[in-house]
Amino acid sequence: MDVQALIFEFIGGLGIFLIGIKYMGDGLQKIAGDRLREVLDKFTSNPFMGVLAGIVVTILLQTSTGTTVLTIGLVNAGFMTFRQAIGVIMGANIGTTVTAFIIGIDIGAYALPIVALGSFLIFFFKNPKVGNVGQTVFGFGALFFGLELMSSGMSPLRSLEAFHDLTVSMSSNPILGVVVGTIFTLIVQSSSATIGVLQSLYGQGAIELNAALPVLFGDNIGTTITAVLASLGASVAAKRAAATHVVFNVVGTTFVLLLLGVFTQLVVFWQTQFNLNEEMTIAFAHGSFNILNTIIQFPFIGALAWLVTKLIPGEDTLIEYKPKHLDPIFIQQSSTLALDQAKAEVIRMGEYAHKGLEESHLYVTTQSPKHSEMAIQIEGAINNLDRKITEYLVDISAGSLTEVESAKHTSLMDTVRDIERIGDHFENVIELIDYKISNKVVLTEGAMEDLNNMFDLTIITVKQAVSALENMDREAALEVVQKEDQIDKMERKFRKKHIIRMNEGLCSGSAGIVFVDIISNLERVGDHAVNIAEGVLDE
Repeated sequence: MDVQALIFEFIGGLGIFLIGIKYMGDGLQKIAGDRLREVLDKFTSNPFMGVLAGIVVTILLQTSTGTTVLTIGLVNAGFMTFRQAIGVIMGANIGTTVTAFIIGIDIGAYALPIVALGSFLIFFFKNPKVGNVGQTVFGFGALFFGLELMSSGMSPLRSLEAFHDLTVSMSSNPILGVVVGTIFTLIVQSSSATIGVLQSLYGQGAIELNAALPVLFGDNIGTTITAVLASLGASVAAKRAAATHVVFNVVGTTFVLLLLGVFTQLVVFWQTQFNLNEEMTIAFAHGSFNILNTIIQFPFIGALAWLVTKLIPGEDTLIEYKPKHLDPIFIQQSSTLALDQAKAEVIRMGEYAHKGLEESHLYVTTQSPKHSEMAIQIEGAINNLDRKITEYLVDISAGSLTEVESAKHTSLMDTVRDIERIGDHFENVIELIDYKISNKVVLTEGAMEDLNNMFDLTIITVKQAVSALENMDREAALEVVQKEDQIDKMERKFRKKHIIRMNEGLCSGSAGIVFVDIISNLERVGDHAVNIAEGVLDE
C-alpha cells in the first residue's frame, strides 16, 4: 500500500469536495439573491414555519452553519424570537441532509464534464446570472470529483488491519463511533464533508452499517462547533442559538443510540425495499435521523428554550429592526395623528444613531469586536427604519394635508435622510478601524486624545439634536448649531495637528489617512445633526 498516495488522494479529494460545496452554495445564494434573510424574517411567524424556512434557506446555502449564523443575526436584531430561532435551527439540520442525497446519486463518472460545463458558463458568458448558474454547476461537479478522489484514496483501507479493528470496535461500542464522528467533524468543520467521507467508506465496503451509523450521529454533533466558535465573545442571543444547536443534536443522538437496533433495522428495510446504493443508504439514514429528531423535540421547543436560557443566563441587548409606531390605521383616521406616529419613530431612529455613534467610539478605543458588531446591527436597524418610515410618510402624503402638516411632513422626510446618513458615517468609522486593525496601523496618544474629544462632542451634539426634535426645543436646537460650529473648528484644528505629527515623523502615512478620514466622518455627522436642529428652528 502506497501510504503517501493514499493520504494525498484523500486530502486533495477532501479539499476539492469542500471547494465544490462552497461554490455550489455561493452560486445558489446568488441565484436566490439577497432575499434569504427576508425569507427567515417573513416566514418564521411560528416555530413550524421556522422549521420550513430553515430547510429552504439551508438547501440554498448548502450549510446549516450559515443558516444558524443568519438566525443569530435576526435574533439579535429583534426580527425573530428565540423560540422561532429554535425552529429554524431544527429546519437547518434537515436541510443540510440534501447534500448527502446529492452525493447518493451515482454520477461520479460525469464529474469532470460537469466541472467543464460550469467553467464554460463562468468564463465565456458575461451575464452575471449565467455566471451564477455556472458557479453552481462547477461546484456540483467539483463535489463529485472530490468524492471520487477520496473514494480512490480510501479503497485500500479495507485491507488495513488497524482500520478493520477500529470499525469492529465501533460496531460493538456505538459511543466510540459517535466520538470518532464528532472529532472528525470538529477537525474538518463541515458535516457534509465528513458524511461524504462516510458514504465513500461504506460504498467501498470498508465499514459496516452498524459502525457507520454512530459515526453519522457524531458528525451531526461535530458540525455544531462552527456555530459555537462563531458565538464566542458574541451576544447572549448568539451563545444561546449556538447552544441550542448543540443540545438539539446531543439529545437526538442520545435518544437514537438508545434505539439503535430499531433504527438500524429501519435503515436496512429502506435499503432493501428501495434498492438503495450504499451512499444513498447513508443519506436516508442521515435524513431520517434529523427528521425524527425534529419530530420528537418539536413539541418541547418551550422546554428546550428554558433549558438553554438556564445554561446561558444573562440579559441580552436587542436591537429591534421593526418599527413600533407606524400603524396604517392612523393614516385613514387622521393625518395629524399619523405624522405624530411617524415623528415618534423618527425619534427612535435618532436614538439608534446616537447609540451607534457611542458603539463606534467604543470600538475605536477598545477594538473589541462586540462594539463593531453592535454598531453594524444598529446601522442595519437604521436602514430598515429609514425604508419603513419613508414608505409611511409617502402613504400619508397621498391624502390631503394642510399647509402646517405639509411642512411637518417635509421636515420629517429630511430628518429621516439625515439620520440615515449619520448611520452611514459611523459605519465608515467602523470600516476605518477594521482597516487600522488588519494593517496594524498605530495612532499616537495625541491622535487618540483628539479623536476622543471630537467623538465626545459629536455624540453630545447628535443626542441634543434628537432631543430638540422630540421636544421641539428651540434653545436646544440653537445649542446644536453652536456645537456644530465647534465641531467644524475642531476638525480643522486636529487636521493641522496631525499634519505636524506626520511631518515630525511621529506617525505613518496610513495612520494619517485613518485619522483624517475618521474626523471627516465626524464632521459630516455634525452637519447632519445641525440639519435636524434647523428643522426644529424653521418650524
